[in-house]
Amino acid sequence: MQASIWAFDAGMEDTTAAKSDSVFQMSKSPWGAVLRSAILPGWGQIYNGSYLKAPIIWGIAAALIYGWIQDNNDYKFYRDLYVTVPNNLYKTRRDFYRDRRDMFTIYLGLTYFLNLVDAYVDAHLFDFTVEENFLTKDPMLNLKINLR
Repeated sequence: MQASIWAFDAGMEDTTAAKSDSVFQMSKSPWGAVLRSAILPGWGQIYNGSYLKAPIIWGIAAALIYGWIQDNNDYKFYRDLYVTVPNNLYKTRRDFYRDRRDMFTIYLGLTYFLNLVDAYVDAHLFDFTVEENFLTKDPMLNLKINLR
């Protein structure tokens, strides 16, 4: 009789062990997405499956870099012109283009930072789903939390 009880207990432990081993595993690594976006902006978005975000990031960055180059060239032109002919108009334009160039630098840095934040958040929310309850036709919210 004791042998059958022992076998029953061993069987119960196996079924509960299978239930307790079901720990949530994230599909995407948030820090992996950030690292990819840090190396090449937009790569983290591609890793997360947000394929349309990468060209948007590249387009914004390209426009900001183009603006920076244009304003830097204009700044150098008016700087050299002001050095040869000290005129107030040249000084004003030199300062104007220098300020715009500096603002493009800030915008480019902000774009890079937001690219990293977007990759991180998108990887965290990759497993987040909102489905419709077919009985009540109301949206259901499914959220998986990883507690380590």
